[in-house]
Amino acid sequence: MNPDRSTVEAVVQNYFDGLYEGDAEKLGAIFDATADLRWLEKGELQVLTVPDWLDRVRKRPSARAEGKPREDFIVTIDRSDEQTAFIKVRCQLPPRYFTDYLVAMKLRDGWKIVSKSYRYDLRE
Repeated sequence: MNPDRSTVEAVVQNYFDGLYEGDAEKLGAIFDATADLRWLEKGELQVLTVPDWLDRVRKRPSARAEGKPREDFIVTIDRSDEQTAFIKVRCQLPPRYFTDYLVAMKLRDGWKIVSKSYRYDLRE
């Protein structure tokens, strides 16, 4: 495996772990502070800054603490060069089942997620 691909995969694994554990510090370490999250809600684009999202993560119970099942995986990693990656993942925080599109860039302090767009399905 290309060592640089493994560093991108390590960031994604920390993303999965941080989401499941509800660990805002772990998530904050892999997101650039200027990143944002984007999704559609009732046809309207919603935008949330990473600091505001991390606040929400801190305030909600984690999937792990609630004993919810964990299933997360990388669908694809598309690299345009040695510093940019587009990553599609699937993960869940039941009852929400997500498809996330992450853009990561290799910055001075290593790989960081600089943008997240996502969608989810609600299931019983």
